[in-house]
Amino acid sequence: MYQYDQIDQQLVDQRVAQFRDQTRRYLEGTLSEDDFRALRLRNGLYVQKHAPMLRVSIPYGLLSGAQVRVLGRIAREYDKDYGHFSTRQNIQYNWPKLETVPDILALLATVQMHAIQTSGNCIRNVTADHLAGVAADELEDPRPWCEYIRQWATLHPEFSYLPRKFKIAVTGSPADRAASRVHDVGLHLVKNEQGEVGFEVLVGGGLGRAPMIGHVIREFLPKRDLLAYLEAILRVYNLEGRRDNIHKARIKILVKAITPAKMRELVEEEFAAAKDTAPVFDAADFERIKALFTPPAYENLPDQDVVTGKPEEFRRWYQYNTRKHKVSGYRVAYLSLKSPKRPPGDITSDELDRVADLGEKYSLDEVRSTHDQNLLFAHVKQSDLFALWQELKLNDLATANIGTLTDMICCPGGDFCALANARSIPLAEQINERFDNIDYLYDLGEIQLKMSGCMNGCGHHSVGHIGVLGVDKDGEEWYQITLGGSTGGHDASLGKVIGPSVAHNDVAETIERILNVYVEQRQEEERFLDTFRRIGVAPFKARVYAPSHQAA
Repeated sequence: MYQYDQIDQQLVDQRVAQFRDQTRRYLEGTLSEDDFRALRLRNGLYVQKHAPMLRVSIPYGLLSGAQVRVLGRIAREYDKDYGHFSTRQNIQYNWPKLETVPDILALLATVQMHAIQTSGNCIRNVTADHLAGVAADELEDPRPWCEYIRQWATLHPEFSYLPRKFKIAVTGSPADRAASRVHDVGLHLVKNEQGEVGFEVLVGGGLGRAPMIGHVIREFLPKRDLLAYLEAILRVYNLEGRRDNIHKARIKILVKAITPAKMRELVEEEFAAAKDTAPVFDAADFERIKALFTPPAYENLPDQDVVTGKPEEFRRWYQYNTRKHKVSGYRVAYLSLKSPKRPPGDITSDELDRVADLGEKYSLDEVRSTHDQNLLFAHVKQSDLFALWQELKLNDLATANIGTLTDMICCPGGDFCALANARSIPLAEQINERFDNIDYLYDLGEIQLKMSGCMNGCGHHSVGHIGVLGVDKDGEEWYQITLGGSTGGHDASLGKVIGPSVAHNDVAETIERILNVYVEQRQEEERFLDTFRRIGVAPFKARVYAPSHQAA
């Protein structure tokens, strides 16, 4: 796990002091609203519907027990006793008081955390596969490269005021659990014909308005050229990206407008022209960073059967909430934040404290946040899984639903967000009530349900197997349904709208009709996504908009 050096700590401490003074001046009235807005956004502070919202950075989703406890303390002392994990591995607090935010940032700094560049038109938190370092299908651990990029991007003077926000994801696995193809830049660790490891570079992905899948502009980039090539991409974007229309300012719009081929040409020209001034790869410095991601001291353990003779409930949890670890004798365990008792992604202060305890006890003091708004323990001994499950059950963290319909992604929606057209959290409750038969959920298999309260797409609805988007119709909440989206590897795709939006009370019924078509039409071992791609949207549309169903 990366540890701050003196420069890191000094930078974060100085930023806390700066923002404390800026907040004081704003509250005293000597700093204008417009001037303060740019400053607060650079420190992760939004103005939401009911209160400020603070987004805290969790680089590549990695946390220690001490950091998790501080997150719990913030929820308890400065918020309404809970936090919300986002799809980009960060945590958000929805109820802090403005005057207390500098105190929160100071507390975060004591455990090497911050909120720098979690908002604003800058390079945001760099994300990675949440199974990085333990996945059996991984070519190389991407996290050292994420940290390398983070250090370069933090407070970079040329890229602090981009046309729009900018997101980078890095993955070392072909499964692409980091959703890199829907990021502004996606970096895939790949091997060329000579056996060298470098990067495949994608540009122009993104969700929100006009969602798009990224385009490959470099099939193989040597590792030493990574920062230089990123600078070339960002410099082209800074020069060519639109600043006159916030809805057309993302790099995906630029790539579409000039074509991916032209974007590749411009980046390559900039990359070649800036060879003498581009960042030079410092192998020794990178090795220093890489050394902090050395695998922990695993015990030499055999794989074992831990389910025979155990209760059915545990066997289900093992099947759905654990994954293969690349080291024998260990297993990855997911902590589901999707029980029927909570809004997806929410966690209380007491639960955070308990997660810290359990992480120290069972996962070598490591907790990870995932792209699906869950948590995971990456280093659990197989012999400890039953005991861990028993403790997770006591804390509402053992719902055996990872990858199923009720493991849904959901943004805060209209209950909190000032941008939202409709609520998302009540839909999650409605769906949980409708689909409460766990055997039915397991029979359905893998289904990614993703919901957003507005076109900004924070719930990733555009790439859900089933996507739900809140829209406003004359002050009433309606929901547009898409099918067939995916973020997975080379088959990433955007969902297709099935027809007119449906009323709030009809969403769960609509999803059930969609699932009935799947159950009737699927072939053996076929996932929902496979069935949709084989039969197309027409059968689903016909069932949803049958005469007995009210839609508008």
